[in-house]
Amino acid sequence: MQAILALEDGRLFRGKAFGSVVERVGEVVFNTSLTGYQEIFTDPSYAGQIVVLTNPQIGNYGTSPSDAESSRPYIEGLIVREFSPISSNWRSSEVTDEYLERNGVPVVSEIDTRAVVRHLRANGVMRGVISTAVEDTDRLVAMARAHKKMDGTDLASVVSTKTVYTWDSTEKKNETGDKLLPQASASAEQMHVVAYDFGIKQNILRMLTRENCRVTVVPAKTSAADVMALKPDGVFCSNGPGDPEPLDYAIANVQELQGKVPLFGICLGHQIFGLALGGKTYKLKFGHHGGNHPIKNLETGKVEITAQNHNFNVDPNSLPDDVEVTHVNLNDDTLAGLKHKTDPMFSVQYHPEASPGPHDSHYLFKDFRKMMEEWRKP
Repeated sequence: MQAILALEDGRLFRGKAFGSVVERVGEVVFNTSLTGYQEIFTDPSYAGQIVVLTNPQIGNYGTSPSDAESSRPYIEGLIVREFSPISSNWRSSEVTDEYLERNGVPVVSEIDTRAVVRHLRANGVMRGVISTAVEDTDRLVAMARAHKKMDGTDLASVVSTKTVYTWDSTEKKNETGDKLLPQASASAEQMHVVAYDFGIKQNILRMLTRENCRVTVVPAKTSAADVMALKPDGVFCSNGPGDPEPLDYAIANVQELQGKVPLFGICLGHQIFGLALGGKTYKLKFGHHGGNHPIKNLETGKVEITAQNHNFNVDPNSLPDDVEVTHVNLNDDTLAGLKHKTDPMFSVQYHPEASPGPHDSHYLFKDFRKMMEEWRKP
C-alpha cells in the first residue's frame, strides 16, 4: 500500500505503508541514533511528533517488552528508509510491524530519509501528515498547516501519570543492561526520591533504584506541599514533551521546593529549572535528537557522548549570577547543564540514563545520591 508524508510547506515524500493504516499529524523531527528504535517509539517526550530515523534499516531486531521506556509508543508516526517485515533476534517477542500496527502507529518506508533530514535541517522542524490518501495532497498539506504548533503547548500534563505510585525496584531491563548500570553500596542507606512525571522514562527509575533509592512517582501537577508531605530526601523532575513555558504549575513548584530539598532535573525538567531560576527558554531550529551528541563537562574538562531528545533549550545569557553553567553542547555551544551555586540543585539537558546507551553520564545519578546524603547530615 502506498503512503505519503506531506509537510506544511508543501513538500511531499512518497513511500510504502507499514504499521497501522491510519492518518496522523504531528511535528516532524529526525533522530540520528543507530539503535534503540523501540526506546524511541516509547519515549513520552515524542508525544505529538512524527519521527524520521536516519539509520537506514529499522525493525530488523524486532521488539521486546524489556526495551520499552513506557507502557506504549508515543510517536505519532514513523518515517524510515527501509522497514524490516521480519525480526532476527533471540530477545524479540513481536515483529516491529505488528507491534506498531497493534499500537496504532503508521509507518512510511522506502523514503529517502536523507532528503527529509536535509530539508528539516535547512528549513527547521515543521508540521506534517502521514496518510495513505496519496492523491489528496492539497488536503493533507492544509491539515498540516492547521495543526496546532508545539510552541505554547502543555503536553507534559497529558502524558503524565494520573495517580501516585511507587516504582517496583525489582523491575529489570535485561542481564546485559543490569551489568552496565551503576549500583550503590549494598550497605548504603536507602534514600526516598519523589519523581515528578512529565513524561518519565522507565530507565530513569531503574537508575534511581540502582542507587538504592525508593522512588515515588507523582503526577505533573502535584503541589510542592504534597511532595514535601511525602518526606523526600530528594526530588527529581523528569523529561517530557512540549514547550516548558506553559508549565506554570511546574515552575512554581520548583521555586517552592528550591532550598528545601535536593533537586535533580533531566531534559524538560532542566528547562523547568532554568525558568524557575529566572532564565528564559527558546525553540531550537531542528532540535537535538540522537545518541551521539558530544557534551563537555566544564567542571572536569571531560567530554561525554550523550543521548538527547529535545526541541527547546535554556538561554544561558538569561540566567542570574547565582546559577552556574556546568555542561555545554560541543555541536552548537548550547547550554547542556546547570547548577545553583548555593542551593542543592542541578540539571542537564541530555539523558544520562540513556538506554541502550551511551553510558558516559551515569555518574550524575551518583552525584544526586551524594547530594542527598550530604543534605541528610545533621
